[in-house]
Amino acid sequence: MAEQRAMNEWAVDERATDERAVDEQALDEVVRFTSDLIRFDTTNRGGGDCQERPAAEYAAARLAEAGLVPALLERTKGRTNVVARIEGTDPSADALLVHGHLDVVPAQADDWSVHPFSGEIRDGVVWGRGAVDMKNMDAMILAVVRQWARLGVRPRRDLVIAFTADEEASAQDGSGFLADRHPELFEGCTEGVSESGAFTFHDGAGRELYPIAAGERGTGWLKLTARGRAGHGSKVNRANAVTRLAEAIARIGAYEWPLRLTPTVSAALSELATLYGVDADLDDVDGLLDKLGPAAKLVEATVRNSANPTMLSAGYKVNVIPGEAVAHVDGRYLPGGEEEFRTTLDRLTGPDVEWEFDHHEVALQSPVDSPTYAKMRAAVEEFAPEGHVVPYCMSGGTDAKQFSRLGITGYGFAPLKLPEGFDYQALFHGVDERVPVEALHFGVRVLDRFLRTA
Repeated sequence: MAEQRAMNEWAVDERATDERAVDEQALDEVVRFTSDLIRFDTTNRGGGDCQERPAAEYAAARLAEAGLVPALLERTKGRTNVVARIEGTDPSADALLVHGHLDVVPAQADDWSVHPFSGEIRDGVVWGRGAVDMKNMDAMILAVVRQWARLGVRPRRDLVIAFTADEEASAQDGSGFLADRHPELFEGCTEGVSESGAFTFHDGAGRELYPIAAGERGTGWLKLTARGRAGHGSKVNRANAVTRLAEAIARIGAYEWPLRLTPTVSAALSELATLYGVDADLDDVDGLLDKLGPAAKLVEATVRNSANPTMLSAGYKVNVIPGEAVAHVDGRYLPGGEEEFRTTLDRLTGPDVEWEFDHHEVALQSPVDSPTYAKMRAAVEEFAPEGHVVPYCMSGGTDAKQFSRLGITGYGFAPLKLPEGFDYQALFHGVDERVPVEALHFGVRVLDRFLRTA
């Protein structure tokens, strides 16, 4: 722990007392770091074939240049994580975890306008896989930490900086490994911030919303297996595994999950209703969503559980009825909704189809009335006074799930100011992923402001 807390003696620059101070070098570095990180092909296809080590070594070198002592940690060779600690000025304060993942989802180069791992900077935009998910935030963290070293800034709380592997799959080689095998590195951490929050959402009516994530639906990736009687394709077969599986999948795909409001989603609906001047009738959520227009997209995926069939596998020849058929389903459940999710899947799959979790992680709920949330809101409003900060619950999940095992409350806070027409959410795992240079500059300023005051 002593080594993790070690820092060089930073000389205090007079600008260190100016909470709005972000030097030109930090603005240049966040762009360069984003581009450099994109050039490392850290594609995670699942099954363990990803290699995050080159990107991890790059991030660790940038931290070391700022006087930190980063640790490189692996569960599996090449699946590298980076952890470092910055000592705060108040030893009695709880520590804050600031984390980002280094892996990315696959990209098919033929579908892109530029090569997805080029990191090309064109017309004020950085292009490439990871530009929004989430090498941009990794670069912001590095730029802020290095600026602090130049200015002699120290945060009030200890900050634990973590760059993780394997977030885009099971996290077994990343945050799960760190939480289970190296909890001592996160000693004192009670809260954490990471991806998917504080970005500009344009509502089409001239308003700019900045949703900060204060919750996540749980992850329930399912494997369904139907078994039956193998036989000739020309014969009558009332125990056809493919038919049994297809019927179960059709029931799951058609099921209308009931409305379930969590405190975070209720707070989001109430704040949005006030902003739009409509009645916050939480007894008629569908009616309220209709009144919110495009802003309803921020909450509509998180008012119920969901289960979407995504993969099918059966058979080996057209005239042979197989004895087994398999499907995969992407299931998500709200905080407090796991039991309902399980019992509903039992009913929908029926007696002839078995299901099991391929990957299973908890749902998260974070308070929107905490001092940390208030400071995130204040940091955004400082640099986007025309914006409206609102809470929201992520429909998917992040490494915050694994770090919650250590008692760390997670928020989504990776600030970006985006121009109208820039569909940030569509670029997550999408084609032509990119981020404006000005959005990165805004992100550095807001993250710097928040972390100094957190």
